Amino acid sequence: MRVLGIEGTAWAASAAIYDTETNRTTIFTDAYQPESGGIHPREAAEHMREAIPEVVGDARDATDQIDAVAFSRGPGLGPCLRIVGTAARALAGTLDVPLVGVNHMLAHLEIGRHHSGFESPVCLNASGANAHLLGFHNGRYRMLGETMDTGVGNAIDKFTRHVGWSHPGGPKVEAAATDGEYIDLPYVVKGMDFSFSGIMSAAKEAYDDGEALEDICFSLQETIFAMLAEVSERALSLTGSDELVLGGGVGQNHRLQEMLETMCEDRGASFYAPEARFLRDNAAMIAVLGAKMAAVDDTIAIEDSRVRPKFRPDEVGVTWRSTQSPPTHSISDEPQRGAEATVEHVGETMVKTRVPKRYRHPALDERLRRERIRSEARVTSDSRRAGVPTPVLRDVDVPEHRLVFEHVGNADLRDDLTEAHVRDVARSLATLHDVGIVHGDPTTRNVRVEGQTWLIDFGLAYYSDTVEDYAMDLHVFHQSLDGTAEDPEPLATAFEDAYREIGDETAISQLREIEGRGRYQS
Repeated sequence: MRVLGIEGTAWAASAAIYDTETNRTTIFTDAYQPESGGIHPREAAEHMREAIPEVVGDARDATDQIDAVAFSRGPGLGPCLRIVGTAARALAGTLDVPLVGVNHMLAHLEIGRHHSGFESPVCLNASGANAHLLGFHNGRYRMLGETMDTGVGNAIDKFTRHVGWSHPGGPKVEAAATDGEYIDLPYVVKGMDFSFSGIMSAAKEAYDDGEALEDICFSLQETIFAMLAEVSERALSLTGSDELVLGGGVGQNHRLQEMLETMCEDRGASFYAPEARFLRDNAAMIAVLGAKMAAVDDTIAIEDSRVRPKFRPDEVGVTWRSTQSPPTHSISDEPQRGAEATVEHVGETMVKTRVPKRYRHPALDERLRRERIRSEARVTSDSRRAGVPTPVLRDVDVPEHRLVFEHVGNADLRDDLTEAHVRDVARSLATLHDVGIVHGDPTTRNVRVEGQTWLIDFGLAYYSDTVEDYAMDLHVFHQSLDGTAEDPEPLATAFEDAYREIGDETAISQLREIEGRGRYQS
């Protein structure tokens, strides 16, 4: 089978031919380059209108056989997507071949899975307008974590525009960072979600205050990419997967690849980053996924092929691969490695040690380990005093980054997901929120069960009187249900019902607002 793929979500007008028999792709791309600032939607659409016919013509000239036409249906800029959709419909109709509508972000993931040979990896997509983690579970890719404000590439571009650099800013930051030294910048992760707005504001302020530009660029990379590596490791820990693939244009950054490879090496996982031409927006990934979909007749009628500018990858029913989910691993008495620490069962206690992270800059690593062990010790005790079941804290050794807890439970909630347990978690979170405590990482790995439930791992916890922060706790738990439960919807309903019993209803309303913000753009 030979599939012609067409990509045009934002800046890259691209067409490609993929031959399933030879596993070869031929790519033709004409990239839009703004004269100043970031991508201008009108200019991008004008470029797409001129360039798409040319690259599609080049692709047609490269083959004497086309068995299907695939196009990027979304997410992306509406005007650009409509031009691509029109071209794909016209070509499929003219050739009388099937039409395949491809989710652009799943194409980033699947090109990595295709070339790596991985069975069921977690995927970190790091692109201009997005940053998120996907894991396959129950026949669908689940959103395990994502940016709470802007995409990683757009965040970096906001800083580079501030200092007067042209688009794209990422390569310029990478070049300047080679001569930089580390300075502290904000670091914000919430479970497997993360935020870049604070670090961008701080970077702009540092520049305005006269900090060396190379130091800011170095620290931006060290901080932002450490956040992405940390949440990727947390996703591996939650899902039990030992495979990670990287997707998206920002994935071309060598420091990001180095961090992810180091993280995976240290936890015994496999890492794969596609070559650069498959990381940046390209039609080859559209053609490859289009071929997989066409092979199982996952095609669309021309009249049903409207584009979807906010087409989330977790909305796609996955037809082209096995429904088998990656295995999970239960806690045993042997030392276990989570995302941040090792935990060893010693007698009637659990000894938790926050281990150094080689992928992080030493100064940042020491800062986070010190802050988190102190937070965990303090908030665990405060939560217990508030009436929330937590392990009794036996000992704290800040210099050694070690905590000793009472041993509780015989399994993680992930391995014993019942409505009763989920309701207990909801009541515990409502109790925490009532006294101004945010857990920060309430996933199904951070709850222990045995008849009752205990909340554990308060390393990301903090104090707040903001409903938005309470709703983020609920959002993080929802995401972990999606990634680990066989049937998450009844559990999510039971969780919210139980939270309402003693919690603030406005937190549920805010949860709906968080879920519906449409942060996901392209």
